[in-house]
Amino acid sequence: MPVFRINKPVVQATPVVTVDVTPADPLPLGLNRFQLVVVDDAGNSSEPAIIQVIVRDTERPTAVLELVDGRGVPIDLSVAFGSSFTLSGARSKDTPPGKISQYQFTLLDRV
Repeated sequence: MPVFRINKPVVQATPVVTVDVTPADPLPLGLNRFQLVVVDDAGNSSEPAIIQVIVRDTERPTAVLELVDGRGVPIDLSVAFGSSFTLSGARSKDTPPGKISQYQFTLLDRV
């Protein structure tokens, strides 16, 4: 398995290579560029061909909804009639380096 490092060519005799990534060593999110230069049997090098690959975050964030007291501490899921209460989505998360940018709280119809 070849290891790709910035500006270090992976040289091989075959025309196909797999870019293997792991959770410990991923390609960064966003635009990543790869270059190919081929060399013929006379030692002549081609002009570079460049492709741009966009790595995007495709993992869905995880929503965690809790009932909390005034200090933000989770409490029992029951409240007294006529009492106000606080909902918290603070423990929701996205796969790093992604960040939650919006919380949409909705009171749904009763079943």
